[in-house]
Amino acid sequence: MGTHMTINKGFCFSSHYLLFILVALLMAVGCAQVPITERRGLQLIPESNITSMSLVEYDKILSKSRLSSDEKEVDTVQRVGNKIASAAEDFLRDAGMQEDIKSYQWEFNLIEDDKMVNAWCMPGGKVAVYTGILPYTKDEDGLATVMAHEVGHAIAKHGNERMSQGILAAMGGIVLSVALSNQSSGNRNLYMAAYGAGASLGILLPYSRLHESEADRIGLMVMARAGYDPRAAVPFWERMNNQGKSAQRPPEFLSTHPAPSSRIADIRKYMPDALRYYNPQ
Repeated sequence: MGTHMTINKGFCFSSHYLLFILVALLMAVGCAQVPITERRGLQLIPESNITSMSLVEYDKILSKSRLSSDEKEVDTVQRVGNKIASAAEDFLRDAGMQEDIKSYQWEFNLIEDDKMVNAWCMPGGKVAVYTGILPYTKDEDGLATVMAHEVGHAIAKHGNERMSQGILAAMGGIVLSVALSNQSSGNRNLYMAAYGAGASLGILLPYSRLHESEADRIGLMVMARAGYDPRAAVPFWERMNNQGKSAQRPPEFLSTHPAPSSRIADIRKYMPDALRYYNPQ
């Protein structure tokens, strides 16, 4: 019995030590700087792979969607999008990341769906705006707020970072499962559930909120440099907040997005920096 326990403890120690070494190694080789905020983000997956996967998913979504036939609205989305993309590339050059620019194949589409209050930008620069969000954007400055925020996610490579964090969380779960192999099934399930909750509440959800806040900050700078008034971001997010009040929001620590009050406070904090870039065109 004593020998068995010694081996088991040694194995547990080795498993956790191995996980520590793997995490340290991955962090060392897989971190990259985010433009504008200069935060170091974990990026373990080759960007070419992320872009390829995104293009497949993008084509899939478009094949199942109806594109808007409103020429005026389509033209507005494409015009604003191109100006936002150009400003984003300027920031990448400023950050010494001009090599990244060739990874983006910008495309902007307006999808006809009045019930979908949403927009997104995939890694690689494929952007979709749904007609359901246009009543909340109201004008080109509001539309630029949304599109710059989504482009901010792309140039910060948040998609890669989220997938990389998922890989690390999965690795940790595998190591823990092996280390608990001699435990009863009840104890093993309890520990694994606690690990899953800890990874979600302690890492994945906070980073999701960080990504949203970071995209807000990047978006402000990008839209301002593109010639759109960043002050339009505050009333836009206030309108979005009012739109969502009918839904029951979870507490911020359980949410993938910052609380509306926190988001608007942060936007106001970064506004002076954004206004330095603002030059109406």
